[in-house]
Amino acid sequence: MWGDKSMDVKVGDILIMKKPHPCKNNEFEVLRIGADFKIRCTKCSREVMVARSKIEKNIKSIKENI
Repeated sequence: MWGDKSMDVKVGDILIMKKPHPCKNNEFEVLRIGADFKIRCTKCSREVMVARSKIEKNIKSIKENI
């Protein structure tokens, strides 16, 4: 999906995911990056730890935090 370009996700970026959270929102703020990502739903503020491999498959687009 990303071709030869690696994903450039930084703490503070907003990830727009393919599948929505149970609260019907699909935007998540990145809180921590490592082997797992810690993300927060921008609507209900629920925080979730997700494996990097799972996150990378489900990202639709990235809104960079300027």
